[in-house]
Amino acid sequence: MSLEIDTSLGQLRQKRGFSAIQLAQITGVSRQTIYAIEAGSYVPNTAVALRLARALDTKVEDLFKLLDDEPAPAPPTEQATLLPDCDALQPGQPVQLCKVDNLLMASPPPAIQWYFPASDAVIASKPAAGKVDVQVLLADEELRNRILVAGCDPGISVLARHVRAAGIELVLAHRNSSQSLKLLKDGCIHIAGTHLRDASSGESNLPEIGRMFPKEAVAVVSFAVWEEGIVTARGNPKSIRGIEDLARPAISIANREKGAGAKKVRGYNHTAPGHLPAAWQVMTGVADCCISTRAAARTFGLGFIPLVSERYDLAVRREHLDVPGVRALLDTLSRSSFRRELESLGGYDTRIAGERLL
Repeated sequence: MSLEIDTSLGQLRQKRGFSAIQLAQITGVSRQTIYAIEAGSYVPNTAVALRLARALDTKVEDLFKLLDDEPAPAPPTEQATLLPDCDALQPGQPVQLCKVDNLLMASPPPAIQWYFPASDAVIASKPAAGKVDVQVLLADEELRNRILVAGCDPGISVLARHVRAAGIELVLAHRNSSQSLKLLKDGCIHIAGTHLRDASSGESNLPEIGRMFPKEAVAVVSFAVWEEGIVTARGNPKSIRGIEDLARPAISIANREKGAGAKKVRGYNHTAPGHLPAAWQVMTGVADCCISTRAAARTFGLGFIPLVSERYDLAVRREHLDVPGVRALLDTLSRSSFRRELESLGGYDTRIAGERLL
């Protein structure tokens, strides 16, 4: 059995009103060390731990605790009958189960939804100046329990399913992190999903949010930490090993958005609108690889070369924290059933899900 350290340093630092720079100066360490301790990638020695506790007026055991790192028992395994005519499946790919008489049937859900989209209204006139007339197909009361969320993480769809149990429906708008925060700033959405890393500090999301919004205007809550890397075709036939291989003339990439890679890479200008569409292009042979998440690779049974772990956060205007739908969404982040399903997709670490960062 192995042990690891869990820390509440980040929460206590923000609660006490210290910036990382201020706390670093008081305790005699670098700002990068504070961020590393908060991220769990660096364990301080006894002297630093004592100085941190004294600066934050708390006890060392309130800042750090030992966690039993022994993995939880694996879910039970049962034999199921695979629905005939399914594509070849790989270990780790998701399936849905249904009892048909005495048979437990397993059917892989389509990664691309081949169904008509849900419709609440239809466009009745040509849009002009950002406005449009719509023919509404639902009653006003059906709009009251809806929350509009913009972001690029497909895992939000898992949250949407679990929030539905509380009578809340999420309307999901696919946007990248910068676009999502802009929509939040303009008052167009309730919640923005973001994974923007600050180049100077290495901190995720908070520096950029601090630059875009007035102080105390936005609350930030962790969704999960995900793995991002190179998604390759099954078996990695092009023998891709790292980023440097993407510059090889024989390698083509599906780029999620311009600016995400080096312009010398073949396929740089060939973009896909998100993680799953990029992985789909690798699956269908349009591209040899893409930069996406482990979960996206696993959905299609593709190869994956990990590069970095990133924190994906949810930003919400503070005046919306009391909206019942937002409260239900944030409460759902701490539910074990939601966390188990998200982690089952692969590459998601939900231990910080629901933690208030700002």
